[in-house]
Amino acid sequence: MNIELLRTFLELTRTRHFAQAAGMLNVTQAAVSARIKQLEMLLDVRLFDRNKREVKLTPEGHRLKRHAERLLADWRKARQEVSAGGARHQMSISSSPRLWDILLQKWLINLRRLEPDMALITYSLGPDAIQRQLLEGVIDLAFLLDPPMLENLQVIEVIALKLTLVSTEPSMQIDNAVQDGFVMVDWGLAHALELQRAYPDMPEPFTRLATARLALEYIRSAGGSAYLPLTMVNSLIRRKRLFVVKNAPVFERHAYAVFPVHSDRLVLINQALSLFTDKSSKSR
Repeated sequence: MNIELLRTFLELTRTRHFAQAAGMLNVTQAAVSARIKQLEMLLDVRLFDRNKREVKLTPEGHRLKRHAERLLADWRKARQEVSAGGARHQMSISSSPRLWDILLQKWLINLRRLEPDMALITYSLGPDAIQRQLLEGVIDLAFLLDPPMLENLQVIEVIALKLTLVSTEPSMQIDNAVQDGFVMVDWGLAHALELQRAYPDMPEPFTRLATARLALEYIRSAGGSAYLPLTMVNSLIRRKRLFVVKNAPVFERHAYAVFPVHSDRLVLINQALSLFTDKSSKSR
């Protein structure tokens, strides 16, 4: 199997347009069309339904997509392990953008200092994709707010995030803080339910943002309030650039490390997790 055929298939799956896929792959549109035709001939199925505006995956194409992603991920891991520039070890790590944003950047730098000769591969994926790739062995270690509780996956709490309601206004009242200027950060379903219970009369937020970093920059520029991790905003509070909304409830979200129970990289994983200094960490 030619890896380029699978890479072209996945790029066309993402763009749904031959010209755009060709541009991303730096090849001609004719080359993309020829590769897809060759892949369809190899599998003896039609992978895409084509029309003038876009292409759509057939049921067979949808089934191939999952396998193609895994094959390319395995190929990348094989290249890392075989020819990673002299690396002694390799680890693939995944999380959602919101945890990379607030928790994992400094940890990754510290991990590089701890293991200067280890090849690192990182991914930013949704929870369903992370769970699937953990079970398939594509990734070695993941970080999640709502981890799957499965027998063949080990789950360890690494840190508790204290989500605090902060505002750009120094005397913001709690009822006003969750009105029009409130920015809803995606902290998962559990947090959304907590907000509903704590603020039953809160209107639907006008602004919803995916990460805490984006929300912080947004309210600092446009004004408003948001639930953000206390560790992220402590220095701004001390300098009176942000203000804690008095009497607002503080919510906790727990971040967990998840990895296969029988991983062949358990020693490396445990060393990596030892970099978290939260003494309350515990296994679940």
